[in-house]
Amino acid sequence: MLYEKERQDVVDTCLFMMRENLVVGTAGNVSIRVGDHVIISPSGVDYETMTAEDVVVHDMAGNHVEGRLKPSSELPLHIAVYESTDAVAVTHNHAVASTALGLVVDEIPTSHYYSAMFGGVIRVAPYAEFGTDDLAVNVSKALEGRTGALMKNHGAITIGPTLKKAVDLLPILEYVCDIQLKAMATGAPIALLGEEQIESAVTGMKDYGKQPAK
Repeated sequence: MLYEKERQDVVDTCLFMMRENLVVGTAGNVSIRVGDHVIISPSGVDYETMTAEDVVVHDMAGNHVEGRLKPSSELPLHIAVYESTDAVAVTHNHAVASTALGLVVDEIPTSHYYSAMFGGVIRVAPYAEFGTDDLAVNVSKALEGRTGALMKNHGAITIGPTLKKAVDLLPILEYVCDIQLKAMATGAPIALLGEEQIESAVTGMKDYGKQPAK
């Protein structure tokens, strides 16, 4: 079986999203790029019963390479992201706060320094029907210079140089969205960080969590 480890990583990541309440049912999808191949979760398969063999492989043109099931309907979106960024992994979810916030804003302002983890202001891609080329184009634009974005009337997406780094951003994005929603609900003015403060946080985040070598 091609890419057995990567296919299992996709399964494990889907299970993580389910445990963290980042998806509902079989909503959401996960992929990894290896060269000209995209290893992506299948369409409509229960995460609790999904196996590595269920995960499918396509090429960057969307052609089937291996796997007996249909790929996620968002395969065009994943391919478009890989074509327009240097990402190696993509995670997409339908969590409550990020989906709700995407209904009422066109971007998430820098109300928390965690915005620096995503490159600054987090954009909301305009609505387009799931699985369409229009959605792929809209989301790719929203991700320019960013590691995460919201999708209006849909959900959220994060990208990264590894699958772990991509999926680890999802709970953080959900937290940022939850904070923003609760702040907006008060009706009071929301304190925002300035461009210099975010740039400083971006620099600081580069070494965040790194410990000296033993």
